[in-house]
Amino acid sequence: MPTTCSAAASALGLALSLGATGPAGAAGPQDDVERGRDLLLQYRCGSCHAIPGVPASRGVAAAPLEAWGRRSYIAGRLPNRPELLARWIVAPQSLVPGTRMPSMGVSPAEARAMTAYLFSLE
Repeated sequence: MPTTCSAAASALGLALSLGATGPAGAAGPQDDVERGRDLLLQYRCGSCHAIPGVPASRGVAAAPLEAWGRRSYIAGRLPNRPELLARWIVAPQSLVPGTRMPSMGVSPAEARAMTAYLFSLE
């Protein structure tokens, strides 16, 4: 029984860190994943990155994003944690000055949804 409680607590912590909400009618983790995929397409992230599940995302100018949830680092420098990835998507230069990753005008809420999708890629 402790394993089930521990797993549930971990899942809840991840969902909350990704910005999921609980009240009826509010967006949940799966909604965030789907919205994140749509936003990755909308912002044309696939122009630079290959992203599984995102149409026309076959870019080769930047790292492919498959199996993102199993990665250790963002841009080879930052620990791969949801809150850091969302900050990276919003303002990459603030975390790694001089990086080639551009700021695309993504809002924090949009970045959390994109993060949810990327962390679903295992």
